[in-house]
Amino acid sequence: MNAVLMANHNAVVTNNDFVYHLGDFAMGVSHGIAIDLIRSLNGVHFFIMGSHDRWLDRLVKGSDYNEGQYSGVVNYRGRRFEITIKNNSISMDRYCQNFISMDHYCQRVWAKSHYNSWHIFGHSHGKLDPIGKSWDVGVDNNNYYPISFDQLTKIMAGRPDNPNLIKKER
Repeated sequence: MNAVLMANHNAVVTNNDFVYHLGDFAMGVSHGIAIDLIRSLNGVHFFIMGSHDRWLDRLVKGSDYNEGQYSGVVNYRGRRFEITIKNNSISMDRYCQNFISMDHYCQRVWAKSHYNSWHIFGHSHGKLDPIGKSWDVGVDNNNYYPISFDQLTKIMAGRPDNPNLIKKER
């Protein structure tokens, strides 16, 4: 299983790509083993803590943790990460501010959801229907491959507006 997931990852991710892991990257392993796995994967890796990421929890809470030591390998972003896409050529949607909320858990509402921002999540293994502009980005919900921003853009274009969208008057 690990070999297939790693091969699928490296088939679509380059070393210049940013990869956001939304939790449960490696279960039941030490942070040393997890770091070895990460080093075998293409990309620059950012981690949001998941419910089974004890390796990451031990790493960042350890007395010897030095973020600079793991820079380029483990870039820890906490339990939730929010990002604004600044590339003017990207227009995610008519209302949102090019804003993505990333979380391990699916949310019913999230930051700027009333402006049709996006919410991406993991944890549910494709077993929870997304609402509005949300999507389960776990590999087991996406043919066991990571999904690119371009793929996510296409997915979100086909998703309905967020239920709490405040419609602007033109």
